[in-house]
Amino acid sequence: MQEPTRDELVNELPKNAYPTTATSPERVSAEAPAPTRRVGPVFIAAYAAAYFGTWMALLTPIIVALPLRIAQIDAKGEAGDLSLILGIGAIFALVANPLFGKLSDRTRSRLGMRRPWIVGGVITGIIGLLIIALAPAIPLILVGWCLAQMGFNALLAVEIAVLPDQVPEEQRGTVSGVLGMCQNVGIVAGVFLAQAVAGSTFLMFMLPATICLVLVLLFVFVLRDRRLARDQQLPPYGVSEFLRSFWVNPLRYPDFGWNWAGRFLIFMGLATLLSYQVFYLLNHLHENPSGVGTLVFYSTLVQTILIVISSNLGGWLSDKVHRRKIFVIIAAVIYAAGLAAVAFAGSFTLFLVAIAITGIGQGTYLAIDLALAAAVLPEGGKEAAKDLGVLNIANALPQSLAPAIAPIFLAIGGGNNYTSLFTAAAIFALLGALAIQPIKGVR
Repeated sequence: MQEPTRDELVNELPKNAYPTTATSPERVSAEAPAPTRRVGPVFIAAYAAAYFGTWMALLTPIIVALPLRIAQIDAKGEAGDLSLILGIGAIFALVANPLFGKLSDRTRSRLGMRRPWIVGGVITGIIGLLIIALAPAIPLILVGWCLAQMGFNALLAVEIAVLPDQVPEEQRGTVSGVLGMCQNVGIVAGVFLAQAVAGSTFLMFMLPATICLVLVLLFVFVLRDRRLARDQQLPPYGVSEFLRSFWVNPLRYPDFGWNWAGRFLIFMGLATLLSYQVFYLLNHLHENPSGVGTLVFYSTLVQTILIVISSNLGGWLSDKVHRRKIFVIIAAVIYAAGLAAVAFAGSFTLFLVAIAITGIGQGTYLAIDLALAAAVLPEGGKEAAKDLGVLNIANALPQSLAPAIAPIFLAIGGGNNYTSLFTAAAIFALLGALAIQPIKGVR
């Protein structure tokens, strides 16, 4: 019997079970009618533009603007400050995603289920970035970043929920593919804007945020939002239901548990590189602060190009030979090798080579791991949206944990030990590869 392709596996999931690398929607209420009307190019373009803008506004600070802003205020404690701010902010992101996704599922507003949360999310996120851009002290930056994480993750959760609301089954693969590119394109665009306004950290935050606001409001105008009937019955939702959305028993479903563990460990490496690239360039390679934005743009561009190439090639090969597990393992090993190369790079040229290696590993991993996850869902995907939400914790938790433990490795040998930090990140990714091996239900 021939193993299904990645697209077939994804299409078998419930209509709301499409995670991204950072967020996935909560279950749309069971009574939601399946959309039958095809969406046109205007809707797809507006939807993709809003999703692109959201990622650009959220990730540009993490990669470039936030580390530089912290360094302006507290150069001596910059690494510890960044760890604290990213760690606490990630907790807000982790809670905001399922909470606001579920609240939007239950909203009976005359404006629709999604519009109020889309507008509220983008405004909250931008207010948070404005606080950071103007903050005179680290505590205010922390407050701003928590607001930004809460607002933009609420926005992402609701944007993803629009997919099963609006897009019919036969178009979902195409639209999902377009959305899948938006995160990396948003990173490249955001870093490009940051290096273009390198003399102003205020503009590094607010220029991507302003573009995001415009694109999101255009999408709100185009969106023909779904409305809940006033008399429609909804299942109860309280603290216990909220907490249950974070748990799947790994002893009962070991394949799912191993996949969760592998994803968590690999994303520990991803989160480390994403969070500490700027300080690595400043303190390890001793690059000029005024040119760091440009260097990050170059590295992001190289990585994104290789992610796109390797994701398409790796996905095609995986379908061709009907194998998942071996490709995920190889991808994790390649990514670990790239992180190890980052650890020992002595120049920006060698750093670019290392980043290229991580791009190959990351692209291959992201292309195939969703198909692997779909194949190991508990009870054949009976509660796929909830279970994929649990899997998403493996993406989100490292955003908090990696910065929290980074100072331990940085402090080895007197401080600023980025060789130790990225060696540890490589070991995490390698352990992630080993965690995939015990999975028995997928070849």
